[in-house]
Amino acid sequence: MRHWYDRAIIYQIYPKSFQDSNGDGIGDLNGIRKRIPYLKELGVNAVWLNPVFVSPQVDNGYDVSNYFAIDPKMGTMEDMDDLIKEMHEAGIHVIMDFVLNHTSDQHPWFQDAIKNPDSIYRDYYIFAGKNNQRPNNWGSFFGGSVWEKDPAGTGQFYFHLFDKRMPDLNWKNPEVRHAMSEIAKYWLEKGIDGLRLDAFIHIAKADLRQNFPVNSENEEPVIAEPFFANLPQVQKWMRPFCEEIKQDYPDALLLGEAASANVNLAVDYTNKDNHLMDSVITFRYFTEDQSQIDPSFSAQYQPKSLDLVKFKQNQAVWQQTLSGVSKPTLYWNNHDMARIATRIAKNDIQARSLAMLMYLQNGLPIIYYGEELGMKNLEFEDATQFEDETVKEFIESAKKAGKTSQEALLMASKTHKLPARGPMPWNNEKNNGFSDGNPWLKGKKVDYANAADEIADNHSMFNFYKKLIALKKEALFEDGGYYLLPTSNDSYVYERNLEDQKALVAVSLSKDPIELDVDPEFKQEKLVAGNYQLKDGKLKLAPYAGVVLEKD
Repeated sequence: MRHWYDRAIIYQIYPKSFQDSNGDGIGDLNGIRKRIPYLKELGVNAVWLNPVFVSPQVDNGYDVSNYFAIDPKMGTMEDMDDLIKEMHEAGIHVIMDFVLNHTSDQHPWFQDAIKNPDSIYRDYYIFAGKNNQRPNNWGSFFGGSVWEKDPAGTGQFYFHLFDKRMPDLNWKNPEVRHAMSEIAKYWLEKGIDGLRLDAFIHIAKADLRQNFPVNSENEEPVIAEPFFANLPQVQKWMRPFCEEIKQDYPDALLLGEAASANVNLAVDYTNKDNHLMDSVITFRYFTEDQSQIDPSFSAQYQPKSLDLVKFKQNQAVWQQTLSGVSKPTLYWNNHDMARIATRIAKNDIQARSLAMLMYLQNGLPIIYYGEELGMKNLEFEDATQFEDETVKEFIESAKKAGKTSQEALLMASKTHKLPARGPMPWNNEKNNGFSDGNPWLKGKKVDYANAADEIADNHSMFNFYKKLIALKKEALFEDGGYYLLPTSNDSYVYERNLEDQKALVAVSLSKDPIELDVDPEFKQEKLVAGNYQLKDGKLKLAPYAGVVLEKD
């Protein structure tokens, strides 16, 4: 049975930064509705919305305090209903971000749990320890310990893998599992077409008494990821959740965020026989080259190039291992990482050829809003704009090594995730058409492209992406086989084949011109970025150029 998502081309919208409709400087649902014609023009057929639930916004909506309501800054439930309806009328499916590992500490469940130690909601969360002694030495992804003192003063602690204001849910409790299932079905009943299951790999934890073994002199909390990521109970608990959804909504996409999962776990999570996800998003694609790091200061926000050998290996392994199992996700950037035009691409041509390289492989493209315009990270002018203590620590480390504050700030701006969430540039008007008010996120805009100008320019990045998306919709690139050719680190070349159709995707990764020997049957140009020459099976690519050739 084929599903709509087998041919999905997903556009990720960060709602706060896409389009403001009421002048408060924050993007909202009615702003997204206004831009549906733009999405249709681009050619995408699905939209993934980052969280729009009621939230104190400690973590930009990933701290949910009410799953059954829209955050007032985003709009109303009526606005959401209208958005779903109008998206569907435009032939665009709607995928919502669903946070199921944790809630906000302002959620009524948690508030009741800390006000009344005998509350039934106490067991909706993970409380442990006694006499003000933490149960173990595990560290939070957001720094410090995963354990925070119970505000009720019981001498216990509650578990938070992320910010201390985002307590983890206790998935051991069947009532929690039932509650999260009911929330998911509520939104699917409203007409959404899928869920991105945020951080689902963390719902199971190991024995809370178990310290992570470290040097006995080290008393600092340690990121004990093997104890709270991808444990066997994750599949045990997610299976009934996914089965129940698929039983009632067989055409719903379940897209899991499996950040640290290796390819074999990805097979487990997406194998149809396991009744779990349809596809997963991994953070394993982009191995960084550590050889150019300056050892005199912190490496955390130093810009690093892509390790091309590892990148090829990663792509080939994921493509081949998932073949016949599920479609891998294809992406270059998202809300949790710096933008491709800042992080990797040396220029506009390379940004295009890398998009061609990634999205014409087998899998589901996920295009981050503004990527199709060549958007880059903002440049922040002050460390406080990052709202991240680790950036301050990085800047201090760099200054001790002789760097200026400005140099360190620029490095952080190029590598941190928050500057990648800048407002979408729509035109040349005030705030580039994003808002009549003061945008929620400010910074120096590095690129000056905007949607209106690019739509009008036949040679723009937008119109390149439009052609690329149209090409991706062809059966050869949706359903064809995939084979990565053996080439040097200067290029990335693969074939797609479907019955008697064949295509060659050839991309230069070099700052110098290169020449490749290709099968002479590849003659018909389908898409090009930069300049190339083809004669008698010799393909010459200009620096960072790329071309798609089909069998004549």
